[in-house]
Amino acid sequence: MDLVSGYKGVVGLVFGNEKSGSSNEDSYVERLLDCISNGKLSEDRRTAMLELQSVVAESSNAQLAFGAMGFPVMMGILKEERDDVEMVRGALETLVSALTPIDHAKGPKNEIQPALMNADLLSREADNISLLLSLLSEEDFYVRYYTLQLLTALLTNSPNRLQEAILTIPRGITRLMDMLMDHEVIRNEALLLLTYLTREAEEIQKIVVFEGAFEKIFSIIKEEGGSDGGVVVQDCIELLNNLIRKNASNQVLLRETIGFDPFMSILKLRGSTYSFTQQKTINLLSALETLNLLIMGGSEADHGKDANMLTNRTTLVQKKVLDHLLMLGVESQWAPVAVRCAKNADGQTMLASTLIPQPHSMAHAPVEEDVHMSFGSMLLQGLTLSENDGDLETCCRAASVLSHVMKDNIQCKERVLRIELEAPTPSLGAPEPLMHRVVKYLALASSMKNKDGKSSGNSYVEPIILKLLVTWLSDFPSAVNCFLDSRPHITYLLELVSNSSTTVYIKGLAAVLLGECVIYNKSVESGKDAFTIVDSISQKVGLTTYFLKFDEMQKSFLFTSASSTQPRKQLTRSASASMVEIEDVDENNLLDQKNEDHPVLSSIFDAPFVNLVRSLEVNIREKIVEVYSHPKSKVAVVPAELEQKSGESDREYIKRLKAFVEKQCSEIQDLLGRNATLAEDVASTGGGSSYARPEQGAGSDRVQVETLRRDLQEASKRLELLKAEKAKIESEASMYRSLAGKMESDLKSLSDAYNSLEQANFHLEKEVRGQQGVGGSSSIPDVEGIRAEAREEAQKESEAELNDLLVCLGQEQTKVEKLSARLLELGEDVDKLLEDIGDDMGLPADGEEEED
Repeated sequence: MDLVSGYKGVVGLVFGNEKSGSSNEDSYVERLLDCISNGKLSEDRRTAMLELQSVVAESSNAQLAFGAMGFPVMMGILKEERDDVEMVRGALETLVSALTPIDHAKGPKNEIQPALMNADLLSREADNISLLLSLLSEEDFYVRYYTLQLLTALLTNSPNRLQEAILTIPRGITRLMDMLMDHEVIRNEALLLLTYLTREAEEIQKIVVFEGAFEKIFSIIKEEGGSDGGVVVQDCIELLNNLIRKNASNQVLLRETIGFDPFMSILKLRGSTYSFTQQKTINLLSALETLNLLIMGGSEADHGKDANMLTNRTTLVQKKVLDHLLMLGVESQWAPVAVRCAKNADGQTMLASTLIPQPHSMAHAPVEEDVHMSFGSMLLQGLTLSENDGDLETCCRAASVLSHVMKDNIQCKERVLRIELEAPTPSLGAPEPLMHRVVKYLALASSMKNKDGKSSGNSYVEPIILKLLVTWLSDFPSAVNCFLDSRPHITYLLELVSNSSTTVYIKGLAAVLLGECVIYNKSVESGKDAFTIVDSISQKVGLTTYFLKFDEMQKSFLFTSASSTQPRKQLTRSASASMVEIEDVDENNLLDQKNEDHPVLSSIFDAPFVNLVRSLEVNIREKIVEVYSHPKSKVAVVPAELEQKSGESDREYIKRLKAFVEKQCSEIQDLLGRNATLAEDVASTGGGSSYARPEQGAGSDRVQVETLRRDLQEASKRLELLKAEKAKIESEASMYRSLAGKMESDLKSLSDAYNSLEQANFHLEKEVRGQQGVGGSSSIPDVEGIRAEAREEAQKESEAELNDLLVCLGQEQTKVEKLSARLLELGEDVDKLLEDIGDDMGLPADGEEEED
């Protein structure tokens, strides 16, 4: 009997047989499985196994079909045919392919995932896991390798079930730990498997530590080259972190068995010139997380947490961990920003407390005197060192450090804001705020041009100073108020934004700084409030051009290559990859951008700062719409122009008031026109940025709401005008109807007169006929001709009046039809309205008109 003929297809049964290819693949998989199970020749069976592995690796439908029919066949081979190494290899490789997701074009979110279904089916039977673990003792390299890969795939898709199964299997963890001493390739697979296995599994963590995990971990790290090693070192440190995370007992075992010396060697930098590759950065970050776990001491539930934490810290200090941290964080200029910085509000506040300005006479003191100055004083000296020699390099570096001191710390921002510096020459003026001095250095940097008119040398100076100001003003209205105390500051920023010779980064950051002066502006003083700033941007730059600077900066290489930051979590392979992942960019464009941008700029636009700029852009767009959508605060103070001056005559006073009102009307019309233009600009650019994301979609929605609100107001105004026009037309209609009634009355009178004339003519004719009978053949006038002539005259007069009346009624009817159409658009019941008008006018009914 042909089994294929009775098989309807697994995919067809589940989803409906929409594609003939699905049924064909089901049949093909079934035929291959039948050959593997019942084939007589070993060569045929092996060929069928190779074909099955290939089709399962390439087709989701084949994976589904295999999951419905193939597991019993494969597990039977692994259990009963251990001597046939090639068949065992093929079975394991096929199982790995069945559990590996196929990366085709993204389908619907609710689409079935065959790999997940297969993993669930295979992990349901604990005997299957036990059978796989027993294969780790086989001599064949590929059997052990594919077995580890299969266990890793199962653990990835069904972690809890696999963890429970391994715990119930005797010597299950021991077999996995033995793999760490195997061949390098197998060791690496086992290491990755143990890393997944020990996450959130306390019982397995204890067994792994008991099996000598610490010694084996640090042995592998040393063999791989410490922090300079590859991803294997990262996996080792991740496994180490899993074992000591919130586990005080394992931390004690680490400290008392092998000690902290092997760990300290990971933090130690080697060589005179240090190179920090992407992988080395990740390795050091993982090691710093290990250090943080040791300092924490364990979970809150551990009774001995405090004692363990104190012991760990004491031991680490004795091992000179601070020297290594200082080398990584301060002295090593090659270390990446991610390694050198973590958030430390207390440290920021401590450094900010040392920011004490020195007298101007100390600016050029001997270098030996620097040892007597605090860190903050040296930092301030570095900021102001460029005043005389014009070299902004030191100022630039000091500004970069100061931005880190103030980042996300309001207390530090307030302290730095209160700093005032002496003028270079005391006689030239009083002390000025540090912020104003920083803006002067920004202007100085932009004015330093070479002979070609381009920026000279250090193209990163302006962006660094702008970054300092953006960080300073962020969420700090007091800093915005201080910045606006000097009116030329806004003018200078507007020039930077509109300057065609500056880079997209300078224009973009200047635009961000202007936006901060709007969203964090609490001033009500005229000339400094948010409305004034937005109005200046609209007049000097234009809202479309202004928002375009954001878009240009967002699309630049440095912004697109900066990874988005996420809340700090365990540093796994996937998490570390996301830290350094760069979006796909055309290779040629990538090389061009690298050549154009100074290397220092990549450290300026780090991920946290890029995310700050993106969030600020959303708020800036919303705030500008809000500022222009609502008028300025109402002022109850009466302007001086409205008061009558002493000695001023009433006529002159009225004349002056009239001129004042005309001026106000003109200004209002100008503002209305500008607001209309602004609304169009904002509406057209509201969704221009590709990062308005989820966060930026709100600005676009706000623009749409404001646009709809304005449309509603305009529709209301049009409705009022139409209502007035309707009343006017109704009045005219009433007048014409009255005129029509009067004409109809006149026509009736004319008809009565005509009838009376007819009757008179009839009597006259009768009398004439009587006279003819009496008088014989005497000549008499032609009565018939006279009557016909009179009738013709009367008819002409009545037709002329009737034509005039019909013309008037036709014109009136046209107006009524147009009015009816407009009233229908406004939702009025026209028939009901006309009936009411007819009733009010007392017009005669149709029957009466017919009688007339």
